[in-house]
Amino acid sequence: MALATRTDRRPSMTRTLWDSTVGKKTIMAVSGLIMLGYLVAHMVGNLKIFFGPGEFDGYAHWLRTMGEPILHYEWALWIVRVGLVAAVVLHGISAYQLSRRDIRARPAKYVHKRPRASYATRTMRWGGIILALFIVWHILDLTTGTVHTSFEAGHPYQNVIDTFSTWYGNVIYIVAVLAMGLHVQHGFWSAAQTLGVGNATRDRVLKTLANVLAAVLTLGFVSVPVAVMTGVVS
Repeated sequence: MALATRTDRRPSMTRTLWDSTVGKKTIMAVSGLIMLGYLVAHMVGNLKIFFGPGEFDGYAHWLRTMGEPILHYEWALWIVRVGLVAAVVLHGISAYQLSRRDIRARPAKYVHKRPRASYATRTMRWGGIILALFIVWHILDLTTGTVHTSFEAGHPYQNVIDTFSTWYGNVIYIVAVLAMGLHVQHGFWSAAQTLGVGNATRDRVLKTLANVLAAVLTLGFVSVPVAVMTGVVS
């Protein structure tokens, strides 16, 4: 008599991590830190515009040749782009699913009102949506030139000047940067808690660091359109 065999198909560790609340929060934290690292590097690169078109255009050219001769032209840049897109997608999906899971867990309104959350906390969701829409516009404006009527390929300095010479270019950019600052302020501290870095003695330091990062990034990015509007950069 043959014995019946049973094969248990257990979900993979990756699937288990993705399905769990802790896993999604961890993915959000790691992907958020990846994007934060990109923002810091991007801000530093943007500030080169204060050193003139030669410096700024040279930096833009270096981004396309970095990694040579081991890598071909733009390969390293595309690796960064793909990694960043993956981080943005994972961050966005995790945030949406965690939000839906939280709503399902508490279908009824609270009998007693909870303490009022910080402005940054309450605007995380809308801030994320604003940033997602801005990323699309920013790429179409200064990377592909699709929505940029006077776009000149190979002349990033002039393209930036043209964008911030319009009222709508400044409004879109500054609103997005302010949303980014609030997102970083809350997101950095939240990521530290998720990854187990925070504790009772380090919370004050982490919150201070989150505020400093948000302020530096906001001022750094906003300084470019302000410089163009005031004629400091032209």
